Amino acid sequence: MPVQHSVFNDFPDVRLIGNFAVLPLRTKYRGPAYQTSEYDIVDEVVDLFRVNSFFRNFEIKGAADRTLVYGILFVNECLNNLRQSPNHHQAQKTLNVLASDDFAIPGEPAFPLNGIYLAPAAGIEADTLRQYLSQFRQELAERLLSYVYALDTSAPSKNWMAFSRKRFMGLSLAAR
Repeated sequence: MPVQHSVFNDFPDVRLIGNFAVLPLRTKYRGPAYQTSEYDIVDEVVDLFRVNSFFRNFEIKGAADRTLVYGILFVNECLNNLRQSPNHHQAQKTLNVLASDDFAIPGEPAFPLNGIYLAPAAGIEADTLRQYLSQFRQELAERLLSYVYALDTSAPSKNWMAFSRKRFMGLSLAAR
């Protein structure tokens, strides 16, 4: 099976900050993303995570692929943090902290993927990108929990947790 790319690469007039696509989200969290009621990038990240996790190479074909890569790496980080969470309630607390914790954005020295992402052009763009990524991370963490604990709220799904040790493209968002 070939690597799966984002369907949002074909969308016209996608807002870019650096070369990161700021795509619409179906979310309840406040932020700069436009609201949508349709399939969004968070759905796509969750759908493609397990398929793309097996690949060490990923040709980026558009700005939406960069958002997809970031999302897949964040899901991997979430699953790594869930290994110590015994139940849904504890997992929810863990992922809420992870999603809202301080994190580096492209262009900052602590950001591990500066080779793939361009830094925002101005300070206001950097603030907007940080807000978008915060909104994206919170929504992704919440939806991921509904998949990982879909069958049993007392233990995470083994089908999802098996991917916690996989490294998409051999990369990680965690500090090196």
